[in-house]
Amino acid sequence: MIKANPFLGNDEERAEIWDMLVAKDIRAYTQADWSLVEDDFLEDEFFAVNAGFDSDPGKWNLAFSRFESYRDSWLEAARASLNTEYAEPLEDAVHKLTTLEQIEVKDGKAIARKQFDGTIQVVGKEPEVLNWQTLYYLKKTPAGWKIVGFTGYLPYTK
Repeated sequence: MIKANPFLGNDEERAEIWDMLVAKDIRAYTQADWSLVEDDFLEDEFFAVNAGFDSDPGKWNLAFSRFESYRDSWLEAARASLNTEYAEPLEDAVHKLTTLEQIEVKDGKAIARKQFDGTIQVVGKEPEVLNWQTLYYLKKTPAGWKIVGFTGYLPYTK
């Protein structure tokens, strides 16, 4: 089940961010097609933090100080998903367990809280468990909203 954009028709900026971080990101990842998302980043400003599922910021680390490292890691993980046999269409499964309802927009910047909570059935194996949240940091540009970084693998909270 592909989710509908909850901001469509009533909030243009949040709708654009939701489409980028949910619809387009999930489609790109499940098809291992980086070209679908490559223009969604400000490469020179990008960095990412890995919270490691820990609520203590003192234990977090700078996972990606270079955009190219993130891109390569993303592609490796996405390609591994292509080689996994899921019991349901992967794009539908990821949509089902993804939520993005909180997007704060202020002065050309935004922070978006994307949550993952559920399992995806894998044929002949234990299900994959997705249970974390990511905070995305975005910047408005003449070409639209762009990702400048994120803090990922934060403990999941409702």
